[in-house]
Amino acid sequence: MVQKHYTIPVFIPELACPNRCVFCNQQKISGQLSIPEESDIRSQIETYLEGFPTDAHIEIGFFGGSFTGVPQEEQEHFLKIAQPYLQSGRIQGVRVSTRPDYISKDRLDLLKLYGVTTIELGAQSLDEEVLIKSKRGHTIADVEKGASLIREYGFSLGLQMMTGLPGDTLEKTLMTAHRIIDLGADNTRIYPALVIKNTELEDLYLAGQYQPLTIAEAVDRVKQIIPIFDEAGITILRIGLHPSEGLLNGDDLVAGPFHPSFRELAESALWKDLFKKINEMPSAKTLEISIPLGQRNMAIGYHALNRKELELIHKRVRFIEDPSLINHQFRYRFL
Repeated sequence: MVQKHYTIPVFIPELACPNRCVFCNQQKISGQLSIPEESDIRSQIETYLEGFPTDAHIEIGFFGGSFTGVPQEEQEHFLKIAQPYLQSGRIQGVRVSTRPDYISKDRLDLLKLYGVTTIELGAQSLDEEVLIKSKRGHTIADVEKGASLIREYGFSLGLQMMTGLPGDTLEKTLMTAHRIIDLGADNTRIYPALVIKNTELEDLYLAGQYQPLTIAEAVDRVKQIIPIFDEAGITILRIGLHPSEGLLNGDDLVAGPFHPSFRELAESALWKDLFKKINEMPSAKTLEISIPLGQRNMAIGYHALNRKELELIHKRVRFIEDPSLINHQFRYRFL
């Protein structure tokens, strides 16, 4: 049986970030700007641990900003909090997220000393025009250098990407996915760009100089990215922003393809495409489709739309989870 992986998220905003990307408002996105107290972090960790299976692979993740950009003493303060959990075996790793241009040998030496296992870089795009228009403040060369150093030091590498940024296209999005693979990433996160209040992207949008993707357009792009990472064996940790309260109630969202179940929308759309050949078959009394473990809801579709479409042709449709299948493999038979 596949071991379950869980991450305990601890948000550490970098209050003095020297760069302001056009899409970024860290407080609105994470719902947090102040640095958490040690007692609150320990309480949060304990709460999460109580809800996880004892045989799971668990990590503490320091997210919310550019971890390696905060002063070293602050990095050590937070990393020390994780040490008792690592030493006791209650967690199996620590992951941090940061900017590609915040990677150096000195920084990696420190992370290695404190048992960090995974480093995620916010690459966002591997097209120079998109990086410049988004005011990322780093280049493709920074991503390449940072990724190479991370792998040289033996860390697991995560490369996050965004689609729909200023200057982005479907072709650039797909190219970014392929370059993430070329750079040796073990995992990724995919975020459709959103227009958040009090960002430069909001100003561009209101001035008619930027048009975000619709939900349908973002779903169409992401459903094409998923198989690329599947084939390369790269784990997709997340698709779409975490639905903070401000995003859910719309107070912080100006425009863009936000949906609290965005991953399900994208996965369902991918499965719908995969099932097209079945719909071309003659009507059957019972159609049985075998899909990988954990993919049942995605295969049935958001609001069961995939099953309903299949049932327009086949009288009965049954989904069976098969542990021998992976990613988006499936088998079908007519009974």
